[in-house]
Parts: sequence; C-alpha cells; structure tokens
Amino acid sequence: MLNRRTLAAALIAVLAAPSLAAAQATTPSASQIERQLQAAPTTKLRPNQRVTVREFKRRPDLRRMAPSIDIQSINFAFGSAEVPYSQYGKVENIANALERILRRDPGARVLIEGHTDAVGSFASNQALSERRAASLKQTLVREFGIPRYALETVGYGEEFLLVPTQNENWRNRRVTLRRYDAFIR
Repeated sequence: MLNRRTLAAALIAVLAAPSLAAAQATTPSASQIERQLQAAPTTKLRPNQRVTVREFKRRPDLRRMAPSIDIQSINFAFGSAEVPYSQYGKVENIANALERILRRDPGARVLIEGHTDAVGSFASNQALSERRAASLKQTLVREFGIPRYALETVGYGEEFLLVPTQNENWRNRRVTLRRYDAFIR
C-alpha cells in the first residue's frame, strides 16, 4: 500500500509534468517561426567562407550558426512520409511565416531538415527522414504556394537526436527549419 508521501509525490509529478499529447500538439505560431528564422546568424561569415548548399547540409558547425526552429508537432503515420490533411493547419503556420519572410526578402532560403528517433534501422530512418522533409516541401509548394526555389530538403535520420536514446522518443521525430542564405556563395 502506498504511503501518503509516495502518493503525494506521484500526484505532484503527474500534475506538474506536461502531458505528452499537449507537448506534441504545441505548434509554433507563424509569428514565432518568422521571428526565429529572421534572427541574425550567431556568426557572420565573410564572403570567402561561404559554402555551397551541399556543403552547408554536411556541416553541423555551420548549421548550428544559422537561425532555426524545431517543429515537433507535425504528426506522420507510423512509417509514412505523407503529410496528412489533418496537419495542414500546422503547415499553414509555416507557410504564413515563409510567405512574410519571402515578401520582405526574396533571397531568403530555408532548409527543411527531417529527423527521426532511433527505433528501426539506420538506413530506414535515413530514408524516412528524407521522404518526410521532401513531403513537407511538396505540401508547402503545392498547397500553400511557397516558391520551390526558396526551399531545400535534407534528411538526417537518427543522426542528430535531441534526446539521446535508442528507445522511441517523440522529441526526436521532428522537422527543423533552418535559414541558410547568409551562408551560401
């Protein structure tokens, strides 16, 4: 039988911790996304230090300098890369932010990074993350009118886990938007 102290501690833990559903359902607003992507890079590169898009994708040191925001709330079906229609409201926040950024700065470029958790094989997670990033780009272009040229995609699979675990963890299943135009030649 539980004593009062154990019961009280358990009750406090349940009430104090945000629920998984609430945490996953939190989508940044268009304004939050816009503000994050409009932030100045942490380091400004000289023109001779700039790289190609391909190099930028391969350089975690450069990507960490770029303004970015994690979007953990777009829910894909297990093993699927299709953005379900039920998620379009969340994607619309991204589209609205990108539209405003591109209106002010037509040269803005955003990398859509797909990430997975570590459940499953490395190869299948890599492929799934690439398909999910491409699917989000396709949805933004086809359904919301974002210019294709403004978006690049890359999948990192389980390579950059936010929560280092081999178990399932929803925080690792995310899309990161990263503004990269200040880094490209």
